[in-house]
Parts: sequence; structure tokens; C-alpha cells
Amino acid sequence: MNLHDLFQAMYESRLGTALAESLYVYPLVEGIHLLSLAFSFGLIVLVDFRLLGIALPSLPVGEVLKQLRPWMIGGFTATFVTGILLMFALGPKLLATFIFPLKLLVILLAALNAIWFEWKFGRDQDYLTGRKDPVVSAKIAGAISLASWSTVVVLGRLIPYFDGSF
Repeated sequence: MNLHDLFQAMYESRLGTALAESLYVYPLVEGIHLLSLAFSFGLIVLVDFRLLGIALPSLPVGEVLKQLRPWMIGGFTATFVTGILLMFALGPKLLATFIFPLKLLVILLAALNAIWFEWKFGRDQDYLTGRKDPVVSAKIAGAISLASWSTVVVLGRLIPYFDGSF
């Protein structure tokens, strides 16, 4: 089964049909997707700005992460779940443009960057609490995060404009 067949099967499933034909549920899912994206992306921007030394310079990185990590994960989880539901509702239309696969690729890059950051710095309490200014590699991770998640948002908003059937 190729990707197009998978998306077609998702679209033709009971869930896909119900979402696509619903007058209220589809807009609700899309609204939750956008609100949770704005919520989680806003918090990610705050953390990235801290890593870059732009915001909250008096707080240790670890304190910022400790306070915001659960909220970022919650927002990202809601965004992820509603994104999957939107894939069911839109099916193969998403693959009709190069934008959606490119968005998925950038999400993968952002996720790998976040995993690398967590592996390298996320649980290192000496690093997180002992320094006010992040090292260069943490700043690079923040810049990559900021650039990749910004690109994901822009690509997501471009999807409807590259296929007239939305």
C-alpha cells in the first residue's frame, strides 16, 4: 500500500466520511488544531527566545523548561491528534500538492531537533540550572526550532491555496 492508497483509505473510512461531511465537527477539529498550534508554538517560541538570549535572560533555561514543558507537550499533543483527524477528513487531497509532504518533512526535522536537544541538554540539571547563558549548540538548537516550527506554520496555511478543491 502506497501513501496515496493509505490516505484514500483514511478518507473513505467511517471516521473520514463523518468528519468530512460534518457541518460542525470538521470546523471544530480545525479550530482546535489552530488554537493548540498557536498555544504550543507560542510556548516553543518563548523557550527558543530564551535559548537565543532574547527573552527571560534572568531565568535559567531549566526553570523556563520546567514550567513550560508540560504545557508545550499538551498543546503539541492536541495539535498532533487534530492534525491526524484532519488527514482523515481531507485524505488524498493533501497529497495533491507538494506543500503537505514538505510540511511533514519539516515537522520531522523539528522533532529530531527537539529530541537531540532533550538528549543533549533536557535532563542535564547541572547545565540547566547552573548557567544563565546557553552554550552555542543549545542556541543553534533554538534557532533551528524557531525556523522549522515557523516554516511548519507557514506551510500549513499554504496548503489550501495550492489546491482549489479545499
